[in-house]
Amino acid sequence: MPDAYTHGHHESVLRSHRWRTAENSAGYLLPHLRPGVSVLDVGSGPGTITADVAAIVAPGRVVGVDASADIVREADADHRASNLSFRTADAYALEYADGEFDVVHAHQVLQHLARPVDALREFGRVAGPGGLVAARDVDYEGTIWYPLLPALAEWRELYLATHRSVAGEPAAGRRLKSWALEAGLADVRATASVWLFESPADREWWGSSWADRALKSSFATSARAIGATDAQLRRIADGWLEWASADDGWLLMPHGEILASGVSRTAPASF
Repeated sequence: MPDAYTHGHHESVLRSHRWRTAENSAGYLLPHLRPGVSVLDVGSGPGTITADVAAIVAPGRVVGVDASADIVREADADHRASNLSFRTADAYALEYADGEFDVVHAHQVLQHLARPVDALREFGRVAGPGGLVAARDVDYEGTIWYPLLPALAEWRELYLATHRSVAGEPAAGRRLKSWALEAGLADVRATASVWLFESPADREWWGSSWADRALKSSFATSARAIGATDAQLRRIADGWLEWASADDGWLLMPHGEILASGVSRTAPASF
């Protein structure tokens, strides 16, 4: 069975996932993509990043894989290209040969896995010693915002506890380099970037998304399972809407990133 996913696939979650593009979520990888490169996108979700990558590397083969069959079907229906396909898969046991892909990419995946090191080791196998492993994950513990609303402090505390009660590590961003080294990947290069939400449109989109998540998504169900009350979740939802309506509203989410070559420490990456 795949690891449980804290957020689930409520519309409020997918609303966030569909916003993601190669430009706003995989900028650190873009200089290493070129026509003809083959890419495996692990945890591809609704496929927006995957489709962008497929356009960049065409005619190179791109495969998006996800644990959710429903999400794979949605991605396959929404994104059509001759070099692009979507399949269900297990991140710990990918059904591909050693070194089959030039690049194995995972965005916001490792934070949700109980065994991120094992997953990175598997990514390294599929990329091989001449290929590239790329991963980017948020660090929820490092999220900062203004105005300093108590409800958002309450949200972060509850989110961290809920995420850890389900599976994985919500402060994954700061751990990516360590995990990659433990997995035996070579030539590990660590960088960082941020998402910043501060314009009226961004605040309304992000704040309303989290207000809905706090009440309706799998996060809400799991939060209740560890003791959150309906009143607390409503307070958090209202806090997100208050933040969204604040003219001086500002929220930053830091991300860790790693680029590494595959399983051999003796052969440098070819990118």
